[in-house]
Amino acid sequence: MSPPQVIGNMALLPIKTQFRGPAGKETGDVDVIDEALYFFKANVFFRTYEIKSEADRVLIYLTLYTTDCLKRLQKCSSKNQGVQEMYSLAISKFDIPGDPSFPLNAVYAKPSGPAEADLMRQYIQQLRQELGVRLCEKVFDTDTGKPSKWWLCFAKKKFMDKSLSGPGN
Repeated sequence: MSPPQVIGNMALLPIKTQFRGPAGKETGDVDVIDEALYFFKANVFFRTYEIKSEADRVLIYLTLYTTDCLKRLQKCSSKNQGVQEMYSLAISKFDIPGDPSFPLNAVYAKPSGPAEADLMRQYIQQLRQELGVRLCEKVFDTDTGKPSKWWLCFAKKKFMDKSLSGPGN
């Protein structure tokens, strides 16, 4: 298997998704989003995270984004409402590495130019859209439609003491 393409210093990994974007199609059982959600509850307690590859930067971003999603999902009473909220959050304006207000510029390399910045923004948006859908599957009970307190209790945690949303959000 060839190494993944890199944007800035973040791997462009394939994912299982129906959303359009630059990520290739993952054909295996588990992709980076599954991994981020599976390890979220353990990883969210880390104050530091050793970066061993470009793929780790994708995991860090997804972990931070999951926390933002859980904050939004706390206000949702149904899965439908949650899915709509996740979609609007995914497509809303967001900072990418190199932007002055991106919280982890020390860990991420700025895209090399406007074309790479656009590719990074498309990839991150694709990741955000897919993660939001999958998170709703985990947070909302299939039978009752009620949100799981075992997921929502993590909304207040801050992975590495960072947040993608600004203070107060």
